[in-house]
Amino acid sequence: MTGPGSTAAAGVGLRSERGPVLAALMLTLSLVAIDGTVIATAVPSIVNQIGGFSQFPWLFSAYLLTQAVTTPLYGRYADVVGRRPVLLLGIGLFVLGSLLCGVAWSMPVLVAARAVQGLGAGAVQPMVMTIVADMYTVQERSKVQGYVASVWGASAVIGPLFGGFVVQYVSWRWVFLVNLPLGLLAAVMIARRFREKVERREHRLDVLGAALLVLACSLVILGLLEGGVAWAWTGPAGIAVLGGGLVLLVVFVLVERRAPEPVLPLWVLSRRVLVAGNLSQVGVGVMIVGLSSFVPTYVQNVLGTGPVVAGLAVGALTIGWPIAASQSGKVYLRIGFRDTALIGSAVVLLGCCASTLWGAGTSVWWVAATCFVIGLGMGFASAPVVVAVQSVVGWEQRGVVTSTNMFGRTVGSAVGAAVLGAVANATMLGRLGAAPSAVGEVPDDLDAATALLVDGTGTEALREVVRQALAVAMHHVFVGLVVVAAVIALGVAAMPRRTRTLDGDEVLEQ
Repeated sequence: MTGPGSTAAAGVGLRSERGPVLAALMLTLSLVAIDGTVIATAVPSIVNQIGGFSQFPWLFSAYLLTQAVTTPLYGRYADVVGRRPVLLLGIGLFVLGSLLCGVAWSMPVLVAARAVQGLGAGAVQPMVMTIVADMYTVQERSKVQGYVASVWGASAVIGPLFGGFVVQYVSWRWVFLVNLPLGLLAAVMIARRFREKVERREHRLDVLGAALLVLACSLVILGLLEGGVAWAWTGPAGIAVLGGGLVLLVVFVLVERRAPEPVLPLWVLSRRVLVAGNLSQVGVGVMIVGLSSFVPTYVQNVLGTGPVVAGLAVGALTIGWPIAASQSGKVYLRIGFRDTALIGSAVVLLGCCASTLWGAGTSVWWVAATCFVIGLGMGFASAPVVVAVQSVVGWEQRGVVTSTNMFGRTVGSAVGAAVLGAVANATMLGRLGAAPSAVGEVPDDLDAATALLVDGTGTEALREVVRQALAVAMHHVFVGLVVVAAVIALGVAAMPRRTRTLDGDEVLEQ
């Protein structure tokens, strides 16, 4: 169906042979998308049954770490051996990890199983996006990306509801085990329906470069995730982990300059459209983790709503995103990738500025409306960038540029979790430290403070002090997101105004 230098001919619609493949790709992506939203609902039951409360954050960190460090590798090898085997490998690893999660008997085993899941997820998302780019023309791609983005929107609503039902009426283990039949169905559909022609030739695998990249990225992302949590940023461990990762990145660049077939070609880091696009995706990653992590906290603990309402409020973000992504093609085919993404960036910036006006008396509907606007902006800001970076290269390079773009978003999520979490904690500590002693024993961190509000313990005066401190902390986070929105706009603005796009044998100029 696809091959080097080829894209499906224009005019071939979704009801053709590409339709079943697209359905299989969306099913495959839904495994990763739903898993990302469903596990949070299962954590309390997991801890109650197998223990390990102090270790449960690693359920998220281990997954994110292995997903992030393998994404660039999968993209490169997909350009060598083809998309199909890499995607099937990713599905297989994800299903294996899900099985191991479902039978885990302790928290360390469950964390290790989540790491295996992450290895599979690292292949799924970039391969889905790459295959979509292989099958569809630039004109068709934005509409199809809207379909793909809708998977994330649906997952944001379905995941928590499904997770809550399964945990309450069946067992938390089926949160993971349900991936087995769905994953096998997706693999069968891909194996039967998706065909590609890959030019077979001898390759010299860049084993040293791959090892350096995995180790360097592991240390850097681990340092970002655990800095200020497991160790102090400026402590010996913090300096050693981050410093070691940065040194290995320098060594990696030196090795790649001499490698005959580098695992991450350095031209990916030198072409203006790719560098600018990847920078904007780092900002997108920060924005995603910032909104999905802190909006529910604000809605629940400052506005005093339940978790379902909080989830639906932030879910408005993932409703607006696919709507805008599906319509962005009509715009960028007229005014170009850069200007379309700039319009989206401006909408994101406007929405983030509106979020800084939220207070203790803000309506939940206003919060949801703001998230919806930000989602619209993200759809217009992100989709054209992804299409642009995929369209300036041929089949044999599309995997690596797509995975590098996805990697930028993952790194942004790690950076965002670290920096925004530090901002929130520092603000809380400062405000709570200045609280009068008459209100009672004051919590000394964000987790303990939010737990006090959720459990309803302590005096009313103490809870009000914590609520006000949390409101200020969330305000500072949302101010930080305004800065991130400006970074996204700067990254987009750095893209060339006129982008030459390669679509099979056809060259278009916006």
